Amino acid sequence: MYDLRAQRLFLKRIPVEGVEERDLYLGNTIVVLSRQLKITDYADAFTREQITSKRQRTFAMVKPDAVHRLGEIVDVIQSRDFEISQMKMVQLTRLQAATFYREHEGRPFFESLLDYITSGPVVAMELITTNAVKKWRATLGPTDSQEARSIAPESIRALFGKDKQLNAGHGSDSDISAIREIEFFFPSSKINDDLLPQTTAKLANNTCGIIKPHAVSKGHIGSILKAIKEEEFDISALQIFRMDKVQSEEFLEVYKGVVSEYPGMVQQLMSGPLVALEITSGVHGPQTPIKFREFVGPADPEVARELRPNSLRARFGEDIVKNALHCSDLPDDGPLEVEYFFKILQ
Repeated sequence: MYDLRAQRLFLKRIPVEGVEERDLYLGNTIVVLSRQLKITDYADAFTREQITSKRQRTFAMVKPDAVHRLGEIVDVIQSRDFEISQMKMVQLTRLQAATFYREHEGRPFFESLLDYITSGPVVAMELITTNAVKKWRATLGPTDSQEARSIAPESIRALFGKDKQLNAGHGSDSDISAIREIEFFFPSSKINDDLLPQTTAKLANNTCGIIKPHAVSKGHIGSILKAIKEEEFDISALQIFRMDKVQSEEFLEVYKGVVSEYPGMVQQLMSGPLVALEITSGVHGPQTPIKFREFVGPADPEVARELRPNSLRARFGEDIVKNALHCSDLPDDGPLEVEYFFKILQ
């Protein structure tokens, strides 16, 4: 690896801990020897051909009727060897929905489709794997959920859908559609705000949770989302972010000089994609920040396994830095941390 800015060799071929072949795709960020690197293009045509044949992109969407089963659906996605490279929860306007489904305009079901898809939040995802478009269509199953239960009982629509319209998920039907649909939800350049789906964050009466990069890499997203839901917390906003060193230091500044693990915490937060969550709860009400912090557990997973064995850090944490989740320490911190991700970084 050659550093163009410094005009010198930066890295020879060596093993690098924490970076796997599946992490090497356009748009992703990896950390090599404490240096954050964003993958922006292929070095040559041969590399492009070799990687794109293995790492195809497709678009996936969890529809309003199935968002409450998001953790289970993500579990299915990750168990089928899909990489979730981008993900966010949004609320579509009628204009946005009509633009997204414009190929159906004029058909008898078009208006009812718009009513349905704007009836609640959706979760948009970019998935990456070999033959992603075909594989995701097969994972979804037939359009009609009742038919899916007969001929593809392990498919997402069979497991989580209800009928032909309330069928849990959407998938691109071709490479061209995948590119268009990914660009619609995850634009590579600035677009008209009226056409950009907005976050569902309430930015009030909330607390913040972050699924850390190491837990994302281990495939724990679905299991953590399920566990949060089972404890009667609501995930009112969700998005994958990739933070640089400045952003990581800024977000964790309150810990600087207070905890000895601060440098490691910064390094972990910038080491790959993380999932930021806005947590609310109609059940826990004003106690939501305190109850959620208790559920996340002590900072050290070893301590958590002794004192709170059912906590998230006890179940998914590795050590005091790779402890699965960050959560707001104080009730007053929650709205500020949620705002950092779902307002400042938007």
